[in-house]
Amino acid sequence: MCRQSATICLTKSPSLGDVSGLSLVERLRVLPDPRRRRGVRHPCVAVLLVAASAVVAGARSYAAIGQWSANAPQHALARLGARAVGALGVRIAPSAATIRRVVALVCPGGLADLTGADPAGSDSVAVDGKATRGSRHGTSPAAHLPAAMTSDGRTVTQLRVPGKTNEITCFAALLEPFDLAGVTVTADALHTQRAHARFLVEEKKAHYLLVVKANQPELHRWLRSLPWKDVTARRYDREIGHGRRETRVTRALTVTDLGLDFPHAAQAVRVLRHRTDLKTGVVSRQTVYAITDLTSQEASPQRLGRLARSQWTIENRLHFVRDATFAEDSSKIRTGRGPENMATLRNLAINILRAAGHRNIAAGIRHASYAPFTRPLDLPGII
Repeated sequence: MCRQSATICLTKSPSLGDVSGLSLVERLRVLPDPRRRRGVRHPCVAVLLVAASAVVAGARSYAAIGQWSANAPQHALARLGARAVGALGVRIAPSAATIRRVVALVCPGGLADLTGADPAGSDSVAVDGKATRGSRHGTSPAAHLPAAMTSDGRTVTQLRVPGKTNEITCFAALLEPFDLAGVTVTADALHTQRAHARFLVEEKKAHYLLVVKANQPELHRWLRSLPWKDVTARRYDREIGHGRRETRVTRALTVTDLGLDFPHAAQAVRVLRHRTDLKTGVVSRQTVYAITDLTSQEASPQRLGRLARSQWTIENRLHFVRDATFAEDSSKIRTGRGPENMATLRNLAINILRAAGHRNIAAGIRHASYAPFTRPLDLPGII
């Protein structure tokens, strides 16, 4: 089922309950083949599996995926479901042109939903967007891709923002197909919207923790004016890493009876972050405000601080990894649905490698690349 907005397909899976428990191969069979029947020589699922396996092995472009495919031995092609011809059943690898055509045409929303993790039962899901800068072409802006990620680092889905709009319009479409009952959705200040809060609590039976900044001036001013110095419900967290020492103080204040004009708001949160650069000794301070529908009985300052922290980690565990490990911002894939579908294949690779126990994705890709036609296929989640 497709919902069109501008020129971008906002296709999302109509019912993920129908595919729960299925393997990746079985899930991909749900996707319609975008090609015309005449002249089709390679199964769509096989082409996508070839592309996914090549990306796990380190391929960053259509040319690299095509090279991986051309060098794949018969046993690998057989496992991936490549077309067999002749009496001996010789497997034929899809060419780089075929791979490019399929990836550029296949439904992006469905591919993202069907290859992502199931968020049901997760403590939280963070929503944040990223632009694929290399996809900018002429007057066409770079593809902007909001994504959702669980607190344990599994990407759930993503969706391309249609032209002449922003992430706000895609928030509900991004999360609509998923069971979010009891899950806390965190998002940055762009999504601190009353409609989003109602959608999460009333339609999805979820919770929210939304950052408040100056783009909501009245709400931000109201939160700053609260008697934070008198709040006794607080949590201190200290850690050292990345060349700095950081202390975070999380305070929470019940606002149910204070007349806050925001749907279902129950607590206000203030996180004060002190950072000391261990090399230079420079100290920086940042104050972050947030609101949530979680009551003080449902979320202590300790849990609220953890939820706020999970929102910040999507930048490090997803967007930074795609840039630093897959060189996404340097990718010149621009046509059709190629930018978002290649980003989805990178998300899938990250999920698969994390599920296999690789904490460092770059190291996991190097490990897979040493035996590129066996190790990627042996990882749980590919075949």
